[in-house]
Parts: sequence; C-alpha cells; structure tokens
Amino acid sequence: MTNSSIWHPFTQHGLGEPIPQVARAKGAALYTADGRRIVDAISSWWVTTHGHCHPRIMAAIAEQSAQLDQIIFAGWTHEPAETVARGLRDLMPDELTRIFFSDSGSTSVEVALKMALGYWANTGRPRHKILVLEHAYHGDTVGAMSVGARGVFNAAYAPLLFDVETLPFPHGDGATTLEKLTALCREHPAALIVEPLICGAGGMKIYDAAILAEMRQICARYDVLFIADEVMTGWGRTGTLLACEQAGIVPDILCLSKGLTGGAMPLAVTMATEPIYAAHLSEDRARMFFHSSSYTANPLACAAAAANIAIWRDEPVIERIGKLAERQAKHLEKLARNPRATNARRAGTIAAVEIEDAKGGYLSDLGPALLSRFREADLLLRPLGNTIYVMPPYCISDEDLASIYTGIEDAVESLRPQPEM
Repeated sequence: MTNSSIWHPFTQHGLGEPIPQVARAKGAALYTADGRRIVDAISSWWVTTHGHCHPRIMAAIAEQSAQLDQIIFAGWTHEPAETVARGLRDLMPDELTRIFFSDSGSTSVEVALKMALGYWANTGRPRHKILVLEHAYHGDTVGAMSVGARGVFNAAYAPLLFDVETLPFPHGDGATTLEKLTALCREHPAALIVEPLICGAGGMKIYDAAILAEMRQICARYDVLFIADEVMTGWGRTGTLLACEQAGIVPDILCLSKGLTGGAMPLAVTMATEPIYAAHLSEDRARMFFHSSSYTANPLACAAAAANIAIWRDEPVIERIGKLAERQAKHLEKLARNPRATNARRAGTIAAVEIEDAKGGYLSDLGPALLSRFREADLLLRPLGNTIYVMPPYCISDEDLASIYTGIEDAVESLRPQPEM
C-alpha cells in the first residue's frame, strides 16, 4: 500500500481505504509491489482489450519512441496517425469518412458535440438543443457532464452545465422513449447522443438493438444528428466491433477511445460523415473547426492504436470475444441463482447483477464493503454502488474468470444480513 500526496479519481480519501501499488501487469493479471497477483476483472476501467502489455502493442510503442515522440498536429502530420486513419477507414462504416483525433473518451464527446453545433451553425440553420438518454454517462468534462445524467456525479458543478432534453431509458419495447424522441425531434434539436445498447456508468443498463435502430430512424426522419458514444461499447465489448452493428445502423458522428489502443495509451477519435466535415470546409478561416489539445494524435499513442488495429485485422479477435461471451453467460447463469443477485444481464462480454440492497444507487453502503471484499480476494472489481459488473480482457483464462465469479459469490454471501437471535 502507499501513502502520498496524490489525489485519486473517484476516491473519497476521507474513508482511509487502502490504495495498492501496482508494479507490473501481464495478460489479465496485475502484480502489486508487495507481491500479490490481482485478476483484472474490469479491464482496468474498461480499456484493456487484448491483455496488459500485449507484445505487438508494446513493440510498436518501443519502436516509435526511437523515431518521433511528439509533434504539433495543427497543420502537420505523421505516419502513425496516417496508418491509424487508414486502418479505421477499413474497419469502420464507409459513411464515416473523417477522423478527428483527441486524447480521451470525454474529449471525443466534447468534439462530437462541437461538430454537431458547428454543422448547424455553418449551414445557416443554427440549432442548440441536445437530446440525451436517462442514466447516460459520457465523461467528466463540462460538455460531457452536461449530456450525462444529473446526480451525484455532477451536482456540485450544476452552474456549469447546459440544458438538455432527457429521454426515459428504453425499458421493454421502448415505446415511451420512442414517442418522446419523436415529439422532441419535431422541435428541431441539434443531435441525440446515446451509449448504444448499454448505459455503462449509469448502472450497466441494457436495452434492445431494435430500439437503437428505431431511435436512429427517427433522427434521420427529422434531420437530427445521431451521435453514438462507443467509448465503452466499441472494440468488441458488446460482441461486435461496434454496438451499432447489432442494430444495423451508422451514426452521423462516432466517438471511440478506451480500446482504440488496446488500452495501452490514452487516445481517442471522433469520426464523422462527409456532410459534417463539409460544413466546416471553407476558404473562410472563421468556419474552421476550433478544437485541439497539445497531444492530439500523439505519435506514441497512434503507434499503439495502429498495432491494435493490426491485431483486429490479423487475429481472430471476434472469435475470442464470442468464446468469452459464452463463458460469461455460463458463470452469470449460476450467479443468478443466488437470491440476492437480481437482474442478471449481459451484453457480449459485459455481465452485471444487482445485489439486494435497500438503499441502492451509486452511493449504496454496499459499494465500499464489496470493494473491500474484492480487494482482499485479489480481484480488481469496482462495483457501481450495488451493481457488480464483470468486463475482463478478452485473453482471460478459464481459471481466472472462475475466480472472479467465486469471489463475487463469496462476497455476496459474506454480506448477507444475519438473522436476529
């Protein structure tokens, strides 16, 4: 364990919880400075796809580090970025012709929102309203918070957030959601932004692909831009390269990050259709797209992304994902027999359950207790309140996957209320 002046994200230091120091990682395992082996059950916050320190990705970073480490990307380019762009054009839907680099999932969403508003402004039809889904989470920068669910995540920052219109989460056949979306689209909003198929940080809430397809159709019918935030769901997490594939749709704007580099380095892209790009194309410099960061398309990160894309091209990644999804399903079926584990659900390689708790929600008292139990069991699991989810790297062994579910079962049983004597 370590004590330092570091202020950790999503950590209440006042609780005095231990913070293990990780020394190295390999595959689906982390190794701490004090010699423990930890099974990474959540892909180190959903980013690690093929496994930690994947040889092809590590070699690409090492090779690039001897060539070019950093260069301004405004008006300049480099081969790793060009390779990534070509690879994305080959992998992603043909309609998504333009690729804008940034450095995190939150910034990819900020870019998407600015692209949408810029599109309407530059075509002489300014629109400003953004439509969002209940329970959404799109990141922690101001724009991304604005299009996420309002609550404990952002209550302190409410004065900074812009107004949005919220659609109810699409339960069942999604009729209520679709009716409200249709009504709001008649008022000419700028865009709808969604996490396709599953709202992640909002509680791993899953909805049907047919509803996603219908939402896309409604937006197209009323000329409303459709933004797919696939920061979490992309790169195979839901069973296909993109979650949108399962609905047979292509968004106007697509956000990608996390698994873009296999989880090795921070990088993001926002992909857009040609009309979005064309609306910013002009001899008038005032109509350019005003967004950047110092590390846009960092060459080292792009080298990692290029290696990840090559893995997807050369290796049977989808086959691995399918086998992992099947293994997850079997373990989840067994876990669901526990009377305290409710609402068992799965989307591809992502599995989740709720643990019976009167309070529930992100600040459920069960959360810290579960976190402590998992830490003691050498598992990296980070419950969302009383929601436990499993999202491991695709390379995880049968033994390690079994240990995750054994740890969950043991934790649930240990926290079962004892009968009064």
